[in-house]
Amino acid sequence: MCILFIAVEAHPDYPLIICANRDEFHHRAAEPAYRWPTHPAIIAGQDKQAGGTWLGINEQGQFAGITNIRSIELQNGVRSRGELVVDALTKQHVNSQWLAEHSVNYNPFNLVFEHHNQLLCFNSKTSTTTKLEPGFHAVSNGALDDIWPKMAKGQQQLQTYIKQMQTPCIDQLLAIMRDTSQPKDQDLPQTGISLEWERLLSAIFIQHEEYGTRSTSIVLKHKSGNVQLTEVRYDGKARNLGTQHFSIN
Repeated sequence: MCILFIAVEAHPDYPLIICANRDEFHHRAAEPAYRWPTHPAIIAGQDKQAGGTWLGINEQGQFAGITNIRSIELQNGVRSRGELVVDALTKQHVNSQWLAEHSVNYNPFNLVFEHHNQLLCFNSKTSTTTKLEPGFHAVSNGALDDIWPKMAKGQQQLQTYIKQMQTPCIDQLLAIMRDTSQPKDQDLPQTGISLEWERLLSAIFIQHEEYGTRSTSIVLKHKSGNVQLTEVRYDGKARNLGTQHFSIN
């Protein structure tokens, strides 16, 4: 998962709205979102290579999602970051202290998860946990609410839309996540990769035949407790491969 836009208590009926894109190599096999036979059960896609996931909800309606923190010095032989999402949704021991102690076993990541009715973001690079306060947030491949152009743009678009809507429209939220525009070169972040890759990765929706946006997920949590998860999957030409809808009461 490479970018999440999050609205916390910004809508009178939906205390949590999450829009997320997963970016990955297209050759890396993945299973569409489905109900896993875990305890508690979770709904999530699955990375077939390592067995974990990038985003999901459990049967209690709790959310978890992960992004990689961009780094040119990745470790070999470490554990898959996708297992952290599964653990956050199924195991009670995943909290700030546990993550701080065990994050050394993974390449750098941001983990967004719910714990004791709070939405938290753990950054493994700084070993810090931040509570997501009411308002709008963006999580991508750097720090929470960083000033990368695509983070600022998507966050502003979500904020503008939510302020004018009565009921969230899935199609409108998906449209925000399908923005392929790229900023000017002088506005690109400098993360240690080539200019060509900085340009490619600078869009909210990354379209490339080898590496790009594989899926968009929309999570809507209603004040009644109902949680909806919608997942749309894409191929290397950004064609729709299918849509999944789930609801938990």
